[in-house]
Amino acid sequence: MADLNYGSFDSNTLKMSILGLKKKQPKTFKVKVITMDAEMEFSCEVKWQGKDLFDLVCRTVGLRETWFFGLRYTVKDTYAWLKPEKRVLDQEVPKDSPITFHFLAKFFPEKVEEELVQEITQHLFFLQILDEEIFCSPEASVLLASYAVQAKYGDYDPSFHKPGFLAQDELLPKRVLMQYQMTADMWEEKITAWYAEHRGIARDEAEMEYLKIAQDLEMYGVSYFAITQNKRDTDLLLGVDAQGLHIYSPNSKLNPNKSFPWSGIRNISYSEKEFTIKPLDKKKDVFKFYSSQLRVNKRRKVDSIEVQQMKAQAKEEKARKKMERQILAREKQMREEAERAKEEMERRLFQLQDEARLSNEALLRSEETADLLAEKAQIAEEEATLLAHKAAEAEQDRQRLEVTAMKTKEEKRLMEQKMREAEQLAVKLVEQSERRLKESDHLKQDLTEAKDAERRAKQKLLEITKTTYPLIAAYSAPPAPLPPPEAADFSYESTSTRLDFKDSDMKRLSMEIERERLEYMEKSKHLQDQLKELKTEIESLKLEEQQQQAGVYTLRHEARGYNQEPVYLPQSN
Repeated sequence: MADLNYGSFDSNTLKMSILGLKKKQPKTFKVKVITMDAEMEFSCEVKWQGKDLFDLVCRTVGLRETWFFGLRYTVKDTYAWLKPEKRVLDQEVPKDSPITFHFLAKFFPEKVEEELVQEITQHLFFLQILDEEIFCSPEASVLLASYAVQAKYGDYDPSFHKPGFLAQDELLPKRVLMQYQMTADMWEEKITAWYAEHRGIARDEAEMEYLKIAQDLEMYGVSYFAITQNKRDTDLLLGVDAQGLHIYSPNSKLNPNKSFPWSGIRNISYSEKEFTIKPLDKKKDVFKFYSSQLRVNKRRKVDSIEVQQMKAQAKEEKARKKMERQILAREKQMREEAERAKEEMERRLFQLQDEARLSNEALLRSEETADLLAEKAQIAEEEATLLAHKAAEAEQDRQRLEVTAMKTKEEKRLMEQKMREAEQLAVKLVEQSERRLKESDHLKQDLTEAKDAERRAKQKLLEITKTTYPLIAAYSAPPAPLPPPEAADFSYESTSTRLDFKDSDMKRLSMEIERERLEYMEKSKHLQDQLKELKTEIESLKLEEQQQQAGVYTLRHEARGYNQEPVYLPQSN
């Protein structure tokens, strides 16, 4: 009995233990979903399928265009998309807690402006493409960067957006940065130049312009997977996009070696790691490849009627928003124009007030000026009468001055004639003086020669007289009685007197010549003094004539302008 009770006790205990274990199993698990601009954590039920988690994320984000996106997770060094019809925990998701998923665009629209409806959809596509490395030309990279800056910072304001404000933003692909030897400041200057041109573009418009440029690039919306071609183990890349499947070489992601458009694919089959692409045209070869990382996912379905209606509504909504934006822009422009017109009117009002004040001041000044002019007019009349009287006097003075000037001219002519005569006389005197000087020099020379000859003659005469005179007297005549001593002395003295007389004549002649020369020099000096006085007198006469002519011109000018400004003439002596 005891055993039965024990067995019964053990059976109940076992049942209770099994129920306790079931209660201890967790009913929820945690996930972390990373979008392009946020991170979210959710507590999910164990029985949730992939679509339950995906719908929760879409509701949280506010996304209605769910068909473009999916939840991607990483598994075995590759990534896969969460299947919507299968329980989350039954898929090869990581065993971490929380489980990390990335909410990303899975399918890319061919025409973003027509296919994207919501702004949030457009924004998520913009952020995803902005984060990816897309090959394009440097010019296109700079233009894309300028729209990204417009979407992030709004309109360009040079007072706020100083040089260096883009230093922390990675806007250009590294391949483009390495392709040119340009500094970060130089790239920022180029981007800012385009950025300034986008003034007035809203954020959603800037993002749409960015997407419209990106959709035309070769690598737009392409997902790449590493594959190998069967039998040869040739490394290749499989590219998947909205157009279809493409086979690339590893070093070239732009130009595919082969392409299989979705419309030309009849079937895609896979067995473990082997994939087979069967073209719709049976004549074309089947393409097989291997991949350990590729995960097969369903293609995007054709838009349903509900989606088409939503797109039509979104199109109308976009048109309405565009119209509203245009109306707002027009109203903004009109408001700015009204403000400018108001400022212009205020400025014009202030200007008119200043002009009115200046006009009043000018009117007062003009009235004062009129009074002064009336007074000046009266004074001018009196001065005109006085000037007329003075003009008559000036005319008389002018006539007197003209007569005086004529006399002065005649006197000047006579003086000039006298001066010419005096100059001629001076020239003649100078010539005579030079001639007399020459004659004086010749006479002095002749006198000197005569004195020398006389001295020599006297010497010879004395010698002859002393030696020959007694002999001649003895032979030529009978001897006579000697004269008395007194007579001999007389004869000798008379001879000496004759000789002395000749010396005195020569001296007197020399003295007369010297006296005439001195008299001539004195006369010449006196004549030079007279010439100087005559020149000085002529210069003074010329100066007086100029002053008289200036006086006559002043009197004529005053006589002509007596009715203009009053002129006060100096009192004549």
